[in-house]
Amino acid sequence: MPVSTPPVHIPVMPREVLHWLQTAPQHTVLDGTVGAGGHSLQILQRLGPEGRLIGIDRDPLMLRHAAARLDDPRVTLVNSSYADAQQILQELQLPGVDRVLLDLGLSSDQLADGERGFGFDAGGPLDMRFNPATGRPAAELLQESSAEELERIFRTWGEEAAASKIAAAVLYRRRTGRSLETAADLLDCVADVCGPLRSDSGRSAAARIFQAMRIAVNQELQHVESMLTNVLPRILLPGGIVVIISFHSLEDRIVKHALKGTHGWQLLTKTPVEAMPAEIRINPRSRPAKLRAARWQPAL
Repeated sequence: MPVSTPPVHIPVMPREVLHWLQTAPQHTVLDGTVGAGGHSLQILQRLGPEGRLIGIDRDPLMLRHAAARLDDPRVTLVNSSYADAQQILQELQLPGVDRVLLDLGLSSDQLADGERGFGFDAGGPLDMRFNPATGRPAAELLQESSAEELERIFRTWGEEAAASKIAAAVLYRRRTGRSLETAADLLDCVADVCGPLRSDSGRSAAARIFQAMRIAVNQELQHVESMLTNVLPRILLPGGIVVIISFHSLEDRIVKHALKGTHGWQLLTKTPVEAMPAEIRINPRSRPAKLRAARWQPAL
């Protein structure tokens, strides 16, 4: 089913992505987080008739946006995780790819979706699943997890100093029979500990807690780890290039260690590339982005 409204997401560091990918007309490119197709559209414009683009995304809504934007016979779109890329390429009878792009950030369209609770500003039910047909929604995780498990989620994946107190606030809300079904309900728990959303401390804590819940619901870091350590070396052809954009320290740490700690990778970016001030003014969500690029040169 086509989407009724056009995407609002602005792709991050598009010039830098194209620069470091170094695509050629005959390349096969894998966009493992195709989203609404912003980066892929620009990549496609650099591919010739013999080029090919494989776009993967876990979110079926984003794939519908991408399908509308990337209406081209050279494009194949797949509703899956980039961690399944090896199997996907086998099914497409492709021996590998020349270039891989992974933009690990959440899109503006997902954050603004009032039906899934990704962003605390948009409100809505606490779902947070990239694919609403699989996994447990965030509300269920909040209802069923112990205080220790919630504290671990908030501290490990949100790096939240008040993790234990916020976990206690969630359990108190459960014991008193109050709702834990919406973004506003979770915000109330954060506000009880860190202050209201209008305060800097409350807003920052809310961002960290929502990040932690989204990572836990979608097992995001496990997918990143699997892709970098197990999948990428198997799907990237010798001499191929990967470009990865991360948006918080947890992701970037995994990317940095994988590319520096595995034989076969030649780092192209000695330090992470960041968005220019002009881009940040136009697209504030690009501020935390860090781009790393590497070439795959396995030993013969």
